[in-house]
Amino acid sequence: METKEQLLAYLQEIEAWEKEQKDLFFWEKIGRIPFKILDKLTPKWIQKKVAELVDELGSYIQTGGKYLVSEQAIIKRINQHSSVKNIHSIEEIRNLPIEEMKKISEQLSKKRAAIATVQGASTGVGGLFTLVVDIPVILGISLKTLQEIAIIYGYDPNDKIERIFIVKCLQFANADIVGKEAILKELSEMDKQSSTDVIQQLKGWQEVFYTFRDQFGWKKFFQAIPIAGILFGAFANKGMIENIAETGNMLYRKRRVKERLKELSVGEFYNLS
Repeated sequence: METKEQLLAYLQEIEAWEKEQKDLFFWEKIGRIPFKILDKLTPKWIQKKVAELVDELGSYIQTGGKYLVSEQAIIKRINQHSSVKNIHSIEEIRNLPIEEMKKISEQLSKKRAAIATVQGASTGVGGLFTLVVDIPVILGISLKTLQEIAIIYGYDPNDKIERIFIVKCLQFANADIVGKEAILKELSEMDKQSSTDVIQQLKGWQEVFYTFRDQFGWKKFFQAIPIAGILFGAFANKGMIENIAETGNMLYRKRRVKERLKELSVGEFYNLS
């Protein structure tokens, strides 16, 4: 188990990252402009497909739907890369050193980014019409990546609260600076609230998908150009998954660090008494 000093160092690193997110605001704002133009050119059948994806995201929050990942597959990966062997459950994962959680999570994130790169390149061939295929696939990769990170840090995506936290991570990764600050505040208070309270905080989870879609910005605008979209599609998807994975890694690590600091404080209290 880490010392208090080590945990505080992790926390300081995460808080520095949270402050750095403010620098992204200008580019995010610029990036969303072309999608407003693209919307006007998008056929109704594609808009209908986007609406169906909004419903799917709602289904994920409620039940996990088709996006739930295999817990055992992640546990197998952890056993392969961790110094601690014969792990069989998420409860046992919670006791891993945070440095190992970080290493395994970053390795997995690179693998998911590589898959997203290939996906973006392949759908970039057909321009606008394959773009409608790319958006649901990249949404699925994003949800899968965040769930895998959750398990690596010892949290269970089968729990509805965790699925809400995952959607909030998605929301944070694609929000402007005002949205990021609000989401960080909401996440800090999640442990004190019921699932009903947290669901109400989503303020219309449909917006999560639309901000996710809009985050593609000018990159996806160029992906809509046949053939040239191969390069832009690969670049956009890789960057998106890297951003989402980094967000999940940081926010889940922050939770684990805070929980261990709390455990240390309780231990110190009993030792003194």
